Amino acid sequence: MKQSDKIYIAGHRGMVGSAIHRALSQKGYSNIVTRTSSELDLRNQQDVADFFAEEKPDYVFLAAAKVGGIVANNTYRADFIYENLMIEANVIHQAYLHKVSKLMFLGSSCIYPKLAPQPLKEDYLLTGLLEETNEPYAIAKIAGIKLCEAYHDQYGCNFISVMPTNLYGYGDNYNLKNSHVLPALIRKFHEAKEANKPFVEAWGTGSPKREFLFADDLAEACLYLMETYNGRELVNVGTGEDLSIKELTELVAKTTGYEGEIKWDTSKPDGTPRKLMDVSKLHAQGWKHTIELPEGVALAYEDFLANQEVYTV
Repeated sequence: MKQSDKIYIAGHRGMVGSAIHRALSQKGYSNIVTRTSSELDLRNQQDVADFFAEEKPDYVFLAAAKVGGIVANNTYRADFIYENLMIEANVIHQAYLHKVSKLMFLGSSCIYPKLAPQPLKEDYLLTGLLEETNEPYAIAKIAGIKLCEAYHDQYGCNFISVMPTNLYGYGDNYNLKNSHVLPALIRKFHEAKEANKPFVEAWGTGSPKREFLFADDLAEACLYLMETYNGRELVNVGTGEDLSIKELTELVAKTTGYEGEIKWDTSKPDGTPRKLMDVSKLHAQGWKHTIELPEGVALAYEDFLANQEVYTV
């Protein structure tokens, strides 16, 4: 990418899209095109066609998606599969029609089979059944990967796919009903500290293991791969390191300054025992994360404190 190239970030206001926007701006890219969802409905084929005809971007980061936690995924199953299919199909097809130099599609680690061996290698895709609760979202994301591969095969398009691990960072979702585990813990422990609560209740046994990547690290990986990777197959993006939910909970308690007790409600489910990405392909490509989890959690907590009024609405 040249700094004069026109770069379109689909989903620039989300945690991932905004991190990509920051990374591009910091590196001197100024010809960045964005549209809010009210300005451009990516689910609408004609609107997307008109946008590409008008703007003619050189590069596209496809980070737009309908996302949510386990309850939202399981409740709005039709919305999750339909809206994500429409977004990716419209953007990828118009990128082909308007001869975009390169497109990057961002997926999710939920594309892998529920019972796949650990760590999760790229070639485990479509080797087993998906997790039922987010199957519609996962199928939509798999379709996005296969769209990129098909346009590569038939038309020679340089469309690549990256699959991030669990993400956190600036602008995260702190809604306790539909947020992911790390931001939920930050809010829980902060509010418990403010209210001087003697204990915080956590779900399960704390034994499942999870991997976390700071969103700004993901953005750096995306820019690096946009410059260096032209392969047909998807690439995992993560740290290649995990920790137990118990260890994560203790880290968040320490970071927020909460000194009360942590009680584990073992009547609640643990979920998948482990979910770790194999990032050997990414490392072989020449990129490794730089923000370790303790630093990242501290940065996320600072961001939460600075934007509490917005995040806790």
